Amino acid sequence: MIDSHLHLWELPPNAEQRSGPDKPRRPYSWLGPRHGSLFRSYGAAEAQETLKEARVRGAVLVQADDTLADTEFLLATADRSDWVLAVVGWIPLEQPDLAAAQLERLGVNPKFRGVRHLVHDDPRDDFLELPAVRESLRLVAARGLTLDIPDAYPRHLQRAVSLARDLPELTVVLDHLGKPPLTDGIAGDSLPLEVERWRREFRALAGLPNTVAKVSGLHLPGLEYSAKALRPLWEEALTAFGPERLMIGMDWPVSTLGAPYHRTLEVLLELAADLDMAGRHAFLEGTAARIYGLGTSPESPSPQPEAELQEAEFPAAQNPTSQNEVKA
Repeated sequence: MIDSHLHLWELPPNAEQRSGPDKPRRPYSWLGPRHGSLFRSYGAAEAQETLKEARVRGAVLVQADDTLADTEFLLATADRSDWVLAVVGWIPLEQPDLAAAQLERLGVNPKFRGVRHLVHDDPRDDFLELPAVRESLRLVAARGLTLDIPDAYPRHLQRAVSLARDLPELTVVLDHLGKPPLTDGIAGDSLPLEVERWRREFRALAGLPNTVAKVSGLHLPGLEYSAKALRPLWEEALTAFGPERLMIGMDWPVSTLGAPYHRTLEVLLELAADLDMAGRHAFLEGTAARIYGLGTSPESPSPQPEAELQEAEFPAAQNPTSQNEVKA
């Protein structure tokens, strides 16, 4: 299995003293003491042990800060870690000349497979529509790289639809199913307006062939983290994208605010239990391998699927309360 969404970060020693609205920006400025156990460094050794215990063979590291330093940290980790299969980093998309230079520089590393910008933390609602950003994303697409979009709803999901429609050569990866505004599922004919809007925009994005989605980050405020509670959302995602355009992701360590790694995985495996062998393979690793070009050069991301996928056993855990909203 491939975990398509895992974070690492390295906080400066004085991070707590540098937190607050009146302080100069520090790395991972979205992360502060209010996030409890997340407000510390998470490194490669801890992540590797977590994956080993869950019998997960590798992961895609995803940026958690809009800085080149964070991307370089992830790539350096990838260079010395066989379990890191790919890195989704950051480049200055609003500056095409600089973006081109960084794509050239970072692209030397074969594990650099995509880019992401924390659009939900950016004050500009129209970031994905800026001409300069579009120009940079054409360069991203030309290199066979992807764009991950985090926490798209409510400000950026419709704009993601427009982006994917306008740049059909770009592969758009919707993280966390767009962060649906759920507190009580999505079943039934009468839905809250916000949920109906999310579903309409989600389906519109899924209707474009150059899009895929990550089933990740689903410890949603007010919604129990269980297969039963998440099943309507899972079925919506399956109907919209199909398993061949969905990939499993743990969103560790952010997900630990809601459940341990193995519990997060256990629930997603329970949801996927009814898929046929081909569907399970796609969801658990085939989609991630294809989209991030694992085992290929970035220009031709079409790896052959494994002949057989081995199913692992995972320990049960009590279901904790849902996590508060977190920005990564």
